[in-house]
Amino acid sequence: MTATPDAPVLIAPGSDCTAAFRAAYQNRYTWEPGFGGYQGTCVWEQDDKRVQGSFTVGADLKASVEGIDDEAIHKAIASQLWEVAIHRVRRSFEQTHGENTFMAGDTDAVGTEVIVGGKNTGDRYRIKDDVVTMVHRHIHGTVVTIFTESVTNTGSGYLSKSYTSQYADPATGAAKGGKSRFTDTFVPLSDAGPWVLSERVVDTEAHADTPAGRQVFRFEALQGLDHG
Repeated sequence: MTATPDAPVLIAPGSDCTAAFRAAYQNRYTWEPGFGGYQGTCVWEQDDKRVQGSFTVGADLKASVEGIDDEAIHKAIASQLWEVAIHRVRRSFEQTHGENTFMAGDTDAVGTEVIVGGKNTGDRYRIKDDVVTMVHRHIHGTVVTIFTESVTNTGSGYLSKSYTSQYADPATGAAKGGKSRFTDTFVPLSDAGPWVLSERVVDTEAHADTPAGRQVFRFEALQGLDHG
């Protein structure tokens, strides 16, 4: 069977796959330099409880939330905004991964495994069609594994649309908390962007004594600070 022109090129296991991983890294959507920040209304929902406030994400990427007295909910909303903003920062491949090496592992339905050596030895990724489809990283004594199932194409890179996240003990592999499934909706503030989060639904599976739960974060009446 002859390969079609658009068939993916398989990377041989054990070979250097820096170029392929760099292409996927650079295909992520990030905000343009000079990002001016934005503001809007924030809504948190769980079961029959609904809380509304306002928020600002500054040009310095710091999020402030107003009008929500419940400390846990206030923190949860601010945390989502911070997490989104920190992933939109444009850092060159060399800045992030200059002290790492990348070797190809196997290829499965999720993508080609990228085995990291150097500074972040022990981390692993999978890539497919210039998208990072799996992340397995050691962060502060915990391992987080993220599988990206679908993406939003902005025309200037991709954003993860639906994905799962699981924390585990690096020594034993035992789960820390239930697996969470995220469904993100992004919208452009104007025709030229920037793209920002308008809704995040987090479904968390039951784990030990903690029941399953769903939280919905909505960000509405969105407006850029530099022209709003």
